Amino acid sequence: MEVDPALWFLMSRRRRVPRFEADLPVTDTVGHLIRTLGIPPTEVGRLTLDGRAVGLAARPTGRDGGEGEPVLTVASRERPQPTRRRPPRFLLDVHLGSLARRLRILGIDTAYETGAEDAHLVERAIREERVLLTKDRGLLHRTALPEGALVRGDTVDEQLNDVLDRFAPPLAPSTLCPLCGAALAPVSTQDIAGELPGHTRAHVVDFSRCTGCGHVYWRGAHFRRLDAVIAAALRQVGTGIISGADRSPKEP
Repeated sequence: MEVDPALWFLMSRRRRVPRFEADLPVTDTVGHLIRTLGIPPTEVGRLTLDGRAVGLAARPTGRDGGEGEPVLTVASRERPQPTRRRPPRFLLDVHLGSLARRLRILGIDTAYETGAEDAHLVERAIREERVLLTKDRGLLHRTALPEGALVRGDTVDEQLNDVLDRFAPPLAPSTLCPLCGAALAPVSTQDIAGELPGHTRAHVVDFSRCTGCGHVYWRGAHFRRLDAVIAAALRQVGTGIISGADRSPKEP
């Protein structure tokens, strides 16, 4: 058996070699074998059995002519990775709240729930055609899950870079609410005057309100940090430009 080195970190150390022997019983599928190695199927790309492309449901057989054992080759997912829905929509588990906020700031449709059970996350991912992003390998082993990804990185910056590199989603910075993910819409100062601090009313003219939760946003003092995040993401994905009309959301 041969496994792409990019997937070695998911396996035991004794398996981290260019080629190793593994039981390929004809009663089990290729997908079952991959799971026993610790590799979630969502992380697997092209599969070949003795050079022939196969799917996760394939059952290994002996070599042509009946001699020797078949050689299964496992490649990692291509990047950028195609998704069933384009542009992709994401669903994040409870451990990725900071990443959810970053993705929303970049205008990427991102759902996030705290306290949701695994079964509920899988059901929602299916129902809403979302790619489930998680740090939990076990969640990605669920056979009912059509699309998911194991997020690499310990910091939110590393995690964001990994998701952008893997999926290359189109970006629309400052169009979604970082809190709930609903669309932002321009709102006049007069309509929200009673919700603003005095110094803000005196110095800020452009405001947005979330069409979902109603939170009001304006270009706050921290805008340079958010602009740096947006600029780096646009360079990485290679789409869009930062416009002077964009409003960096003020963090509540």
